[in-house]
Amino acid sequence: MTSRKSTAVAGGGIFHWLMQDTMDGLRRRRAVLGYLFLLPTLLGIFIFTAGPVFVSFGLSMFQWNIFKPPDFVGLENFERLLEDRRVIIGLGNTVKFTILAVCSQVSIGLILALAVHRISRVWLRYYFRTAFFLPLLMSGASVAVFMGYIFHKEFGPLNYYLTLLGLPQIPWLTNSDLVMISIAIISAWRNLGFTFLIFLGGLSNLSQEVLDAADVDGAQGLRRLWSVVIPLLSPQILFATVTGVIGALQVFDEPYIMTRGGPGNASRTLVMVMYEHAFKDIEFGYGSAIAIVVFLMILVMSIVQMWLWRNRVFYQ
Repeated sequence: MTSRKSTAVAGGGIFHWLMQDTMDGLRRRRAVLGYLFLLPTLLGIFIFTAGPVFVSFGLSMFQWNIFKPPDFVGLENFERLLEDRRVIIGLGNTVKFTILAVCSQVSIGLILALAVHRISRVWLRYYFRTAFFLPLLMSGASVAVFMGYIFHKEFGPLNYYLTLLGLPQIPWLTNSDLVMISIAIISAWRNLGFTFLIFLGGLSNLSQEVLDAADVDGAQGLRRLWSVVIPLLSPQILFATVTGVIGALQVFDEPYIMTRGGPGNASRTLVMVMYEHAFKDIEFGYGSAIAIVVFLMILVMSIVQMWLWRNRVFYQ
């Protein structure tokens, strides 16, 4: 009797070991399969995103015009940046554009999301969601081309309707004080659908219990919006702001196609300066140094925003 029990226990132990080995093997196969599915994406990121960044870091230490062998110059390209007037002007224009574009994009997107969220008819909500998101599906180059005609001082329909109202024509793209404002308006219009959908999704997922408690406490109107809704939307606001700043610091299509950086240098951005040095003047080392500055600006601005919002973001 005892031998039968010991045999059964031994058999159960072997069966358990075999099942455990099978489960471990299944987990390993699933893990390998998951990594295989991720491999094309990881290779794409390394080859087309991370790889060029590392190459730019190395190339920024050289002086190279592709016609002669690269000449190692160390940090001379970065020292040259400090004395380059076009780089300083481009940096100022980029910061100005970023402030104008991101502030208008986030604020108007939030206002539109609040307005559409209050619409009771579902089909009308779908219509506005599609209408606001549609410009984002167009390329920046195509938007810049037709917006260049719309904002044209002499032939643009915008100034035509202003003259019908008895107002003077406005040099939207030829006045150094207005050109960056005009480009920021165009960029905000194109990217508005992205922030709009982010805020609309956030409004749709707000905690109803918190909103009901606010109603019981008498929070209505602007007080309810400022004290309840906006804090609950803080994750969406942070995401929209960070992604908006990242995109704005890399602006190129609109100012390059619409104004070529003019009038003068009033709309020349830092990425445009990088492009001109790298692909017009054939100074790939110096252009890479400017690209590294843009990369560091994006990195620092993202870290600063995350740090500033660390105690202001409320996750439900």
